[in-house]
Amino acid sequence: MPESINPPEGGETEPVRLPESDLESIEASVRKLLDQSAEQARQLDSLASAPPPTDSPFGAFGMPGFAGLPPQPAPPEPRPILELEGEEYEDELDALSDWVDDFLVRVYGAEVTTAAPWCEQWQEHADVVAWLHALWLAYQQHKDPEAGLSGLFVWHRDFLTHAMATVRAAGGPLSACMTDPDRPAHRLLPGPPPSSRTTAETAESDENGTPGQGAG
Repeated sequence: MPESINPPEGGETEPVRLPESDLESIEASVRKLLDQSAEQARQLDSLASAPPPTDSPFGAFGMPGFAGLPPQPAPPEPRPILELEGEEYEDELDALSDWVDDFLVRVYGAEVTTAAPWCEQWQEHADVVAWLHALWLAYQQHKDPEAGLSGLFVWHRDFLTHAMATVRAAGGPLSACMTDPDRPAHRLLPGPPPSSRTTAETAESDENGTPGQGAG
């Protein structure tokens, strides 16, 4: 601490003289504060002059978007695979096949038996494709960090077990396919015929040459 300076008997105080090293330190601190203030002023001027993006939520208030960056487009909403067509369907089926072959069957395939059949051409079973695609979408959702630590447990409990039990049921869609890995098989079983109402309307349409009309 600097030594206190007692006033002389005459009552006049002598000026305080600081060492040159202290003066240099104070000057450096002042220069640093001035530089920081100037930099902040430049940043504020830059933000104020940047035009807000056209779709910025702050545009109506005359405020720029965060850091002047335009918002990122939202990812496309997932759609059921059976609603897709053409190349879009084929691309989605290829991605689904990679997941099923490289992960699902390898980890959860279990044993192929008469009670748990499988088909190496499962892509030709439309209902199986729909089930496995829904299971894959649920997997992507529940492995996301936002699903929390219990996300994958919920996927196992509520999605995996039910989907695999349905797809590989003894009387399910693959029941006429492979029941022994040594004897690969694939067979599409015929589905239910059209209802009586649809059959009657079709026959009437063919007779009259006009489309069948439903009840008004």
